[in-house]
Amino acid sequence: MTEQSHFFAYMSRLKLINRWPLMRNTTTENVQEHSLQVAMLAHALAVISNEYFSTDIDANKVTTMAIFHDVSEVLTGDLPNPVKYFNPEIAKEYKKIEQIAEEKLVSLLPAKLKPTYDELVCSNKHDAELYKIVKAADILSAYLKTIEELNAGNKEFINANKRLKETLDSLNNQAVEYFLEHFVESFSLSLDAITE
Repeated sequence: MTEQSHFFAYMSRLKLINRWPLMRNTTTENVQEHSLQVAMLAHALAVISNEYFSTDIDANKVTTMAIFHDVSEVLTGDLPNPVKYFNPEIAKEYKKIEQIAEEKLVSLLPAKLKPTYDELVCSNKHDAELYKIVKAADILSAYLKTIEELNAGNKEFINANKRLKETLDSLNNQAVEYFLEHFVESFSLSLDAITE
């Protein structure tokens, strides 16, 4: 009998992990949906950076990293930021928990696949420069979620919107600034407005 790996069965359960657990949402968002958006945004930021700001970023590698950026949450759940970053000690200990979860997931893979997924899943093995793009895309995705919630009349996201915009501005990332200038306004428009 062929030995079975449970890695991708776990990956498919990312759709069961809801984000923003302490906040009222007009539309729930799960980690699988979020990961797709982060992957699209990371790809866009890499391409924008290459095309407009003369960088040489591997957009495909950044995209793949982004797909797997939150997979530890299939074991840990999505710990809300106010809890995760309540103080430096909690943040440090939670990072250790995430790394244990990442290593556990990689351990489920057949031996020949482990090296490839180890780089993608284990945050302590990421290419630091590429991961900065993934992190920027992650923050941008959260910011876009706050815009959508505010447009639906959900005032619960006012403070998060402000905090995330300040975080994006503090990145001093030209590709992020380009994206904010050229694409974000559309997220506040109705379907009729963007199809005209």
